[in-house]
Amino acid sequence: MTEGAVQAAPWQKAVIDQVVQQTPAIKSFFFRLRTPFTHVAGQHVDVRLTAPNGYTAMRSYSIASPTSDAGVLELAIERLPDGEVSPFFHDVAAVGDEIELRGPLGGHFLWPGQGAEPILLIGAGSGLVPLMAMIRQRREMAQTVPTALLLSARTARDVLFSDELLAIELDDPAFVLTLAITREAPKRATDFARRIDSTVVQEVVSRLPRTPAHVFVCGSNGFVNIAADGALLAGLDAAAIKTERYGG
Repeated sequence: MTEGAVQAAPWQKAVIDQVVQQTPAIKSFFFRLRTPFTHVAGQHVDVRLTAPNGYTAMRSYSIASPTSDAGVLELAIERLPDGEVSPFFHDVAAVGDEIELRGPLGGHFLWPGQGAEPILLIGAGSGLVPLMAMIRQRREMAQTVPTALLLSARTARDVLFSDELLAIELDDPAFVLTLAITREAPKRATDFARRIDSTVVQEVVSRLPRTPAHVFVCGSNGFVNIAADGALLAGLDAAAIKTERYGG
């Protein structure tokens, strides 16, 4: 993001309206904004915590909400053992608390909007969040662009937004969901019992009608490196691949 983009988004206080335990490690926090804003799927906000002694910690979190929810913001935050901010949300933050945030921010990792060429989304853990915002925006706009989501998770319980994704797959023939389950046998024949690599990516690409024109990869630093390399080895164009990485 540019310095100008940061300056254009002022800090505001938002109240936590609801907290939902999504997976054993991820909670969704729904914030009611004092000053609502409209975002594009893939954008994020900065969150700032200030201790009584004045110490501040700031992290960026992708927006999960559909773009129509201008007044309520959903952030799905994964608890990271070595994190500085995520443990606060999981152990301390509660409904009614005020949190400082600013946004929307980011102009690179964005849903491409109207178009007919297939799109491939690859994520792991809370790296699904901006991709889920894209899927929700696609649904909201009644788009039929062929879209495949390849999602890595340790177990079925660790699949973020699992029920919603399965419902979309049943309802939308242009949406392909593939899970890569790494620590147990998958329940569906179309899923993989292995980590994502070039062979897995190539198989998912083959489930689309044409080679994807846009590829979005999001997750931890190590995951993004492996998944992006897998996409390249699967023959996808480097210029089509956009990545985003998260931390604590």
